[in-house]
Amino acid sequence: MPAPAVSRPLVAEGAPRGGLTALCITQTTAWGALYYALLTAVHPISDDTGWDPATITAAFSAGLVVSAVVGIAVGRTLDRTGPRALMIGGSLIGVAALVMVSAAPNLPVFAAAWLIAGAAQAAVLYQPAFTVISRWYGPARVKPLTILTLVAGFASTIFAPLTAALCSAIGWRGAFLVLAGLLGAVTVPLHARYLNRSWQHARSDTQMIEDTAQVRLVSRSKEFLALQALMVLLCLGLYTVTLNIIPLLMEKGSNYTLAALGLGLVGAGQVAGRLLFAALPAKKRIILVTGTATAVLLLLALLPGPVPLLISAGMIAGAVRGCQTLLQATIVADRWGTSGLGTLQGIFAAPLTVVTALAPAAGPALATWFGSFTAMAYAMAAATGTALLITTAHHLRGFHAQ
Repeated sequence: MPAPAVSRPLVAEGAPRGGLTALCITQTTAWGALYYALLTAVHPISDDTGWDPATITAAFSAGLVVSAVVGIAVGRTLDRTGPRALMIGGSLIGVAALVMVSAAPNLPVFAAAWLIAGAAQAAVLYQPAFTVISRWYGPARVKPLTILTLVAGFASTIFAPLTAALCSAIGWRGAFLVLAGLLGAVTVPLHARYLNRSWQHARSDTQMIEDTAQVRLVSRSKEFLALQALMVLLCLGLYTVTLNIIPLLMEKGSNYTLAALGLGLVGAGQVAGRLLFAALPAKKRIILVTGTATAVLLLLALLPGPVPLLISAGMIAGAVRGCQTLLQATIVADRWGTSGLGTLQGIFAAPLTVVTALAPAAGPALATWFGSFTAMAYAMAAATGTALLITTAHHLRGFHAQ
């Protein structure tokens, strides 16, 4: 029996003029400074300090796990207070964390700085932005969410070369100081100018108590938990394979240069997938995304070559990953409305964020366990196939937009 929808769904708040543009800018900047910069700077940091690159990346992954945990509290706060103070605070914490990164005298302080950065990520990256857009646009949320993720998808394109250039010119410590200043200068004033101080439709104490109980009921329902489980499996399969596509392609005969091109084209496929998402029939999105994910991961496992065909399959996997991002952004509001959305979205996204954090390391670990990256791809196809089975079994019970 499907879980009941959250009571008293709220009407759309109405986006302020320029609000979507402002969020696109702040998301691109925040993703660039708090996410892609470290991935770009791993080797300059290691060369300068002698710290092991894997340990540096592990500190960053630990921050993402913190982001998943803090994201639940962020969602509750977002529902109670609105986004302005929360996201300004997140920006300022991010600035402080990046300054701490740049000044870290040793690895423990560096790791602690990324744990703090994880708290900032929870307050300024996609999850709160998805909630804000869903509140602003209501049922018309898919187009602005697509625009947001398309624009923010260029964060790596902008900030990877910028970070590399800064590291070469002034060293990695100076680079993170510049990035801290850029994060504060761009995101704080835009969050202050365009985000809601509070949500327009205030609730009485009685309504808040009732809505809290209803959110608790939904978050513990079989339907919510099944949706969450299938999205975790989908995320695990897609991210583990696509983030490890270089060793997978090299295992199948590719040279490093061509395999690296394959990874780049996964990103291009992701942009294409986000563009196509709105064209998918709303009631069939989950089945189409999970089914295509399973098929393309099986192709990457089964095919011995040629390499261009494997790269094409990787692009399709990237496109499915792009669809998965928008599915994650819309699925909770589509099913349960926007009342309590911040809380529900935070709970829903937490395990997905953890999986994303662990996926880069999960690929090599599974390849070692199973004996090859090809076997790892088979295992991840089994994970998305399980998600497809869950989707198919429950599709007629409400796994679609209402």
